[in-house]
Amino acid sequence: MTEETKKCLDQVKDSMQATIVAFDKDLQKVRAGKANPQMLEGLKVDYYGNPTPIEQVGNINTPDARQIVIQPWERNMLPIIEKAILAANLGFTPQNNGEFIRIIVPSLTEERRKELVKKVKQETEQHKVTIRNIRRNGNDTAKKLKENGIPEDEQKKLEEDIQKLTNEYIAKLDKMSEMKEKEIMTV
Repeated sequence: MTEETKKCLDQVKDSMQATIVAFDKDLQKVRAGKANPQMLEGLKVDYYGNPTPIEQVGNINTPDARQIVIQPWERNMLPIIEKAILAANLGFTPQNNGEFIRIIVPSLTEERRKELVKKVKQETEQHKVTIRNIRRNGNDTAKKLKENGIPEDEQKKLEEDIQKLTNEYIAKLDKMSEMKEKEIMTV
């Protein structure tokens, strides 16, 4: 295997691994009945005209399995944070007591659990498409390498290796998805 083909394979593997990491982060945002500060990750708050991640404007805690408490660094941020949570449509209503914001995470109904499983399946499919796009880009690179002088059998071997990686990473996505679905459906 030449240096170019090894580099191509390494790039494909790194990209696929990054997709797995992104998928894991996305799965953590899907709640499975317990309160988790990561449920608010990615939520932006208007901080003096700048959209700022909520974790940068206050302290987020989970005192128990059913509630999230947000204590902003500045008290004047309370209504802004409350408004951002409501606008994000996360499925719960924040309670502002003048000191901090409390979010009571409701128990999941059977219907809501099924919706969340459907959402997980959609996320899984989106990440599978990403993996397949990485495979396509890797195969395109392999064809360019052939045009630049690597032997045809080495190009075919590279494409086979890329396909093996694709199968391996899609299997990882399926396994992670299955575990999350089981977690969601467990009452």
